[in-house]
Amino acid sequence: MTVIRMTRMGRKKKPFYRIVVTDSRKRRDGGWIESIGHYNPVSADKTLVVDQERLNYWISVGAQMSPTVKKITTAK
Repeated sequence: MTVIRMTRMGRKKKPFYRIVVTDSRKRRDGGWIESIGHYNPVSADKTLVVDQERLNYWISVGAQMSPTVKKITTAK
């Protein structure tokens, strides 16, 4: 199954996340199909950038969002 989730980037104690489309059987930081945005929880304004068109496309073809991605994309 295809899933939309976050993959961790950045260094120790300074996390930065990419919002990616991947196979649900892959590891968190394993290979991914497409990167559709990024999220920086450390910055003062908690930067969130998502390509809404690609997000809607992947949802329309059956990709499931992880609970965390669902929470941060609907909160904005």
